[in-house]
Amino acid sequence: MIKVTKQFDFVVIGGGISGLCMAISAARNGVNTALVQNRSMLGGNASSEMRVHVNGAERGGNFRNALESGIIMEILMANKNVNPESSYHIWDTVLWEKAKFQENLELFLNTNAFDLVVEDNKITKVIAVQNTTEIEFTFEAKYFADTTGDGTISAMAGADFTIGHEARSTYNESLAPEEANNHVMGSSCLFSMKDAGVKSPFKRPEWAYEYTREMLGKRGIPELTHGYWWIELDGEISETEDIKTELMKYLYGVFDYIKNSDHFPKEQTENLVIDWISSIAGKRESRRVYGDYVLNQNDIDKSVRFADAVAYGGWTMDDHSVGGIKSINPQERGTIWHPIKDIYTIPYRSIYSRNINNLYIGGRCFSASHMALSSARVMATGATMGQAAGVAVAIALRENISPREVGQKYIDELQQRLIRDDCYIPGIPARDDYDLVKKDQVTITASSSIPGGEATNINGDYARRVDDVQNCWISAETISDEWINIDFGKSISAREVVLRFDPNFSCTLIPTQSYRTRARQPIHMPLVLVKDYVLLCEKDGNVVKEIVVNDNFQRLNKLDVSGIDFDNLKVVVKSTYGDKHARIFDIRVYA
Repeated sequence: MIKVTKQFDFVVIGGGISGLCMAISAARNGVNTALVQNRSMLGGNASSEMRVHVNGAERGGNFRNALESGIIMEILMANKNVNPESSYHIWDTVLWEKAKFQENLELFLNTNAFDLVVEDNKITKVIAVQNTTEIEFTFEAKYFADTTGDGTISAMAGADFTIGHEARSTYNESLAPEEANNHVMGSSCLFSMKDAGVKSPFKRPEWAYEYTREMLGKRGIPELTHGYWWIELDGEISETEDIKTELMKYLYGVFDYIKNSDHFPKEQTENLVIDWISSIAGKRESRRVYGDYVLNQNDIDKSVRFADAVAYGGWTMDDHSVGGIKSINPQERGTIWHPIKDIYTIPYRSIYSRNINNLYIGGRCFSASHMALSSARVMATGATMGQAAGVAVAIALRENISPREVGQKYIDELQQRLIRDDCYIPGIPARDDYDLVKKDQVTITASSSIPGGEATNINGDYARRVDDVQNCWISAETISDEWINIDFGKSISAREVVLRFDPNFSCTLIPTQSYRTRARQPIHMPLVLVKDYVLLCEKDGNVVKEIVVNDNFQRLNKLDVSGIDFDNLKVVVKSTYGDKHARIFDIRVYA
């Protein structure tokens, strides 16, 4: 076997959505980063192997203006642009190319970490083997991250962690059980069905379980395309393969119930066949690694805005039944959706290990109680935590300090850098000292606007709608050649103009097998997004640089204006993807 030693600043182990966003974020902030993934594709539970929805705080439209921005939005909109049919194999490619062609980032697929070295409470090396090449890699780095989902690296390193439900008294959580236990939310096997075009009889295999109406309880079968999250079972990490076997027995039993019971119209089921089954069971919960703070139910109930907030969540506390599909009673739904009032924030202290001093944690193994994890485990929420860790490690590297010290000394810088990288942190307004558009020193005008959508709204505290505050310029309904203009009153020299458009923060953009979920999102891009526009840099009334952008598909646009001086900047919106208004949240200019 070939043995190779690789040296990096930062090694992220686990290529799910959180790990991917963390690695990209670090690399873009100048950190020499490795992303190590033990599967052949990225995305974790969201990949073509498992096909779980990339859910987040907007909760399928239940919370207004709560969609996550930043890297996860960039990925979802890139996928929407090339993959309106929602093919999961194309989605795999979108995730792969984001990592594979990112500067400062080296991707290692099919690479399983099996050992590590810890010295003075710091990981110094992680050893892994790449199955496809038989190369054994030793990864040496100053900082590491555990985004394995199971907290595998943390456990190997001796990080403090927990499994299961805490007792109610631990954090005074009203929804926790009286006594602690080791039960975790279950793992699911999803599958998809299609109309074969001909009658297709189905006989349940001998090894599959019979499934009945009584066993179903109040679990839902809302559509005969994409099924079903409640085919789930809990258990120990060491039981994962046995759980998958059991899930297959139940899955085929459920399909037999759909095909051969009298509870569905024959015209809907007689041509129905299984088209795909998940390769491995998708886990919801296993180890949770202790940070300096444990997010808990009370923080979610109170919609807390932490002083060191770096991310946010909004998914309901979705606490899956102990026993999963084996839990049988007439009222069984598979989970209890405990409602939450508003989005909540996640503190920086919850995304690094409290006792391994160079270890970041992300995804569903971050520092949270069982009840808090029932909300914060969803992948778009994990993506925001991942992006935060990526920026934090850049500060840690620059200052040669621990993750903890970043929070103690540089939390304000971390938050403002995240906001500049297009993240939203509820309760933390933008304070962009680097932006040359000083609103008290420039004149901002527009061709037209609606009440509440005046041109001077741009570059506000938040680059999105918050409650009923628009925070953006919105033109009148004549979309053709609507413009917004910034007169600097003097000549300036800049390198970059950053534009933030409206992607509709109440819009679902995720890849999905579900026809119902597809129906509530745009076929292509959000209608309000600016599609075609022109940026004009002018000096003394003359155009010195013109940048024409057609078929834009991103909320965040960065345009190079280096090498010129100008005193006036104009953005002319030519078209959107269907909305009658031009909408822009930010026009920021950087030297």
